[in-house]
Amino acid sequence: MHKTKTFWSGLGAAALLAAAAAAPLPAAAQAQVSIRIGPPPVRVEAAPAPRRGYVWVPGYWDWRGQRHVWVGGTWVRERPGYQYAPSQWVSHNGRWMLVRGHWARDRDRDGIRNRYDRDRDGDGVPNRHDRRPDNPYRR
Repeated sequence: MHKTKTFWSGLGAAALLAAAAAAPLPAAAQAQVSIRIGPPPVRVEAAPAPRRGYVWVPGYWDWRGQRHVWVGGTWVRERPGYQYAPSQWVSHNGRWMLVRGHWARDRDRDGIRNRYDRDRDGDGVPNRHDRRPDNPYRR
């Protein structure tokens, strides 16, 4: 009787598991970090000269294994209409949580994240006096 050898039978189970474990997780699948040990002081990095089409993301302390590890700053491709919010540690009820860097919408493209923007649609009327503060047709 002749047995045909398939691709999967040639690989060991251990090699297959190692390959799957080495694959990076997408950002949404990464676990939320919540620990009792606060991060060390932020390191001062000299931001390089601006690069056209890119945004400089400063470094931050990440939690890997059982300790904080410094992740150096890097360039990320610019996204029009968005503002980059860098990674930061937030203290809440005696625990520290890492809020990973992400892109936040900036509707009026003024460089101020909408959460803190006092004039989100850029019409010159402060949000508290504006009947439609997110009107995309005002300009």
